[in-house]
Amino acid sequence: MKNFPMFLRMDNRRVVLCGGGEEVARKARLILKTEARITILARTLDAELRGLVASGRAEHQATLDERTFETAALVFIATGDDALDERLAGLARAAGAVVNVIDRPELCDAFTPSIVDRDPVVVAIGTEGAAPVLGRAIKTEVETMLSPRLGGFVALAGRLRAEVAERIAPAARRGFWEWAFTGEAWRAHLAGHEREAARLLKDAVAEGQAPESRGHIALVGAGPGARDLLTLRAVQRLQAADVIFYDRLVDPEVLELARRDADRVYVGKEVGASAWPQDRIDRLIVAEAAQGRRVVRLKSGDPSVFGRASEEIAAARAAGIEVEIVPGITAGSAAAAATLQPLTERGETDTFVITTGTCRPGDADPDRALLARPGTSIAFYMAVEKAAQVQDDLMAAGAPACCPVDIVASVSTGAQSHVATTLGGLSEKVREAGITSPAILMVRYPKSMARAAEDGARQVA
Repeated sequence: MKNFPMFLRMDNRRVVLCGGGEEVARKARLILKTEARITILARTLDAELRGLVASGRAEHQATLDERTFETAALVFIATGDDALDERLAGLARAAGAVVNVIDRPELCDAFTPSIVDRDPVVVAIGTEGAAPVLGRAIKTEVETMLSPRLGGFVALAGRLRAEVAERIAPAARRGFWEWAFTGEAWRAHLAGHEREAARLLKDAVAEGQAPESRGHIALVGAGPGARDLLTLRAVQRLQAADVIFYDRLVDPEVLELARRDADRVYVGKEVGASAWPQDRIDRLIVAEAAQGRRVVRLKSGDPSVFGRASEEIAAARAAGIEVEIVPGITAGSAAAAATLQPLTERGETDTFVITTGTCRPGDADPDRALLARPGTSIAFYMAVEKAAQVQDDLMAAGAPACCPVDIVASVSTGAQSHVATTLGGLSEKVREAGITSPAILMVRYPKSMARAAEDGARQVA
């Protein structure tokens, strides 16, 4: 490590920005997050910097003099003139300032890191000037890990530190702070209930101890497969979980986002079969939460779409355990993205239907005659094995054989495949291509197709 990372106190310290263009404006935006006094050295300023000076937040100095760098803590330089940049760097360094010549690492005493700002929590990522693009990519990853609400809760906790030290015994403080940042108060704050979070935290301080940990169940959508399609909230729940129950279709890379010490339990559910019966899963997630553990039930796609979420919610409520749904990107949306075929299209398809080819044993199949309507896009889940029946039912209800169909298997994973066909050739194409689950059938009945059929019928008549 050639550079030593350190956070500098900047309240009432001078920062000099040399240059009047966009590069200097970008640095000004960063410095504005601090309480530093800003001086801009340049003959002319761009509109943003002029506005900054007009607001009184920065001082403008048109020409260099012997006091320009006096008492400056930091100096950023980007004049557009290499020779002038070097000269200014030398003068600033001689005055005792730390110098950063933008995009010229060989002239820098320090480098500006990529910053994740959750004030008062700040994460800085540096690459010693070698790979700033990589630094920004890492910043993006960290941004997904930290809730935008984190800073407010940390600030509240900071204001309570003195009272915690007074009321809570030293041996119990670590446990108190662990509860504060993982328990009910934290979850309430993340959900946007700041007042409730503050009340819970203050009540615990007044009691002199953290309340007994209450369990929590999150039914989390893992999305269609690709890890980067998870929601930020899904990542947060994974990182907070004590135990994770996951299905067959959950990508192992998704599980890598969880805490290393979280228990992982494979429940092996798949179409038409399950290594674990649903009632056993219900009992186990409730039992784990009843011990005060944070439980994640991780399901592919969206938990609310053919995910049997209602049964798990009922089990949690019957046991008096807090439960939530964290939505995920469902396979139908992912298939539309993979084929660049929107789920709805103005003037052509104004109704979107999600249905299944596999119902509960003993239940009748959905009435597909209701779906064969012009202007409808239909996503058939768990229907590959019943492609012939889907084809026959829709055509018998009046859907034309020429309706376009997209079959997308293992959507958004490395094994993704796509076959385009028509409704009339659906079952044959499934057999010919050897398509098996997991796959989704996307059937469209555009309005223009229905109008063309009506026009043709009138001409014949």
